[in-house]
Amino acid sequence: MTAPTVRLPNVDSDNNALINGLLGELDKRRPRNYLRSCYYDGRRAVRHFGSGIVPPEYFKLGLTLGWSAKGVDILARRCNLDGYTWTGGDLNSLGYQEVMDENFFGAESSSAVVSSLIHGPAFLINTTGAEDSDEPESLIHVADAMNATGELNGRTRRLNNLLSVLKRDAERNPLELVLYLDGLTLTAARDKVGRRWSIDWSDHPWGVPAESVIYKPRVGRPFGSSRISRVVMSLHDRALRTLIRMEGHADLFSYPELWMLGADPREVLVDDEGNPLPTWKAMMGRIKGIPDDDQAADEKLSRADVKQFQQSSPAPHIDLFTQCAIDFAGETDLPVSALGVQAKTNTNTVDGSDNAEKQLIAEAEGATDDWSPAFRRSMIRALAIKNDLDAIPPEWMSIDAKWRAHAYLSRSAAADAGMKQLAAVPWLADTTVGLELLGMSDQQIQRAMAEKRRAGSLSLTERLIQTPPAGAGQPADTPASQAAGAPSNS
Repeated sequence: MTAPTVRLPNVDSDNNALINGLLGELDKRRPRNYLRSCYYDGRRAVRHFGSGIVPPEYFKLGLTLGWSAKGVDILARRCNLDGYTWTGGDLNSLGYQEVMDENFFGAESSSAVVSSLIHGPAFLINTTGAEDSDEPESLIHVADAMNATGELNGRTRRLNNLLSVLKRDAERNPLELVLYLDGLTLTAARDKVGRRWSIDWSDHPWGVPAESVIYKPRVGRPFGSSRISRVVMSLHDRALRTLIRMEGHADLFSYPELWMLGADPREVLVDDEGNPLPTWKAMMGRIKGIPDDDQAADEKLSRADVKQFQQSSPAPHIDLFTQCAIDFAGETDLPVSALGVQAKTNTNTVDGSDNAEKQLIAEAEGATDDWSPAFRRSMIRALAIKNDLDAIPPEWMSIDAKWRAHAYLSRSAAADAGMKQLAAVPWLADTTVGLELLGMSDQQIQRAMAEKRRAGSLSLTERLIQTPPAGAGQPADTPASQAAGAPSNS
């Protein structure tokens, strides 16, 4: 479907063309982005397949799998933004904690990570709070690839512009959008009734106040790739088809097949009124007894003979489903047990978790390395807005994002590893870095350092109280020289 053309009043033709070009790019990418969102949200329906062996009713059961979401979420949970560090000063003196708390940035950063894994790019946008409102002074928003796109400059590694669609009508036409340019922001809103646009321009000293959070960028694909790749979607569909076949097998082939010799089913499988029994009653009720037919032409046929086919085993479907899980786990670096399947592999553990965990840790490290510049620049810009600065001070360039350890370590294991490092460099034990090496959280470190300062202050106070003042115990009129043992002139 062709995107409708937007013409904003009092906006030059170049910017109108830019807006329509970016809207067209959003609509062009929407089918694939929406498809991946459906896989993640468990709303992917399997198309009809086969040659009619599986009844069409089974495609209406709404069977789903959460494997694609698992592939995203398990990696995302190993990519947790733990905060920021500044080697050149105290972040809290800049209002850092207020920015984190007012923007719920711990949760917002996780949202950006998940959106980046689903679609490839996500965007962090800095804005100021509205005047005469209770909004924070400095805001950080997250936009996904379904509603935001821009032009990435390959030389500066920054966005030349960004279009964010905030609202749409029932036909998915834009109702409200924001265009971020270098030093300018255009906000446009359309009246639902009159379909007239109102616009507002604002200037600022922050260039394009947005950063792109990109998963797996590469040459030719500057906005990266989705973790829900074509291979992942294919394996997901294959497992769903197997699941549907298993459902059909459970209904059609798990009951023993019976046949009778010397009896008419139209006379035997009926109720008291002579009506044919429903299929499920005939199968669940089995055959208890059939009277002999005294009027049979052949004595061999006077007694009905019931035979049975053995029911079919679902093992082939289960084996195929297990193989689908193994293939999916291999593609996404997940342990097979995360997909609800136990399978033997050539690793140290039964489900291959050791090998998969190492690969998943490496994937998480690479992802956070790619995301760190965007998170760092977005927070630095937010702090500058918070402090009402027109330029970012050079000393702020040492502010950096800090990610939680990608490997899961028990407290005892982290403490043991930290003790070995502190034994090699003992003076680190008196620093916050040393406490981090011991596996302590930021809150624990802050509490420990605060209590240490309080204990030091109390100790100093006690020493001052216990130390007598100079000249204590001497008469008030005794010369200082005599108190010191100097000879007298008398």
